[in-house]
Amino acid sequence: MTRTQALLIILVAAVCTLITRLIPFVLFGGKRQVPEKVHYLGRILPPSIMAALVVYCLKGADVFSADHGLPEFLAVLLTALLHIWRRNVLLSIAAGTLCYMFLVQIVFVSR
Repeated sequence: MTRTQALLIILVAAVCTLITRLIPFVLFGGKRQVPEKVHYLGRILPPSIMAALVVYCLKGADVFSADHGLPEFLAVLLTALLHIWRRNVLLSIAAGTLCYMFLVQIVFVSR
């Protein structure tokens, strides 16, 4: 890939991102009322996406292996407890990721 192609790809991605960020302000800006369906999606989608991500992350956990999926489930438990306690998404995700990597690299090492 040439430098020009790479810059063009970055430019197109930036413009598409900008457009998708501006659409809500164009559609609902000013004094227009936001439709109830949009409010409903705003309430329902974040937890739904998080649940789908948890299922996706745990689908490969093998409960019949030697460690019985303990690294995955301990990291998810830490993430959930930290989030309930501190309500800080970045802290919860970072701590859960670090916990999982520590467990699979140091504690539950496959030999």
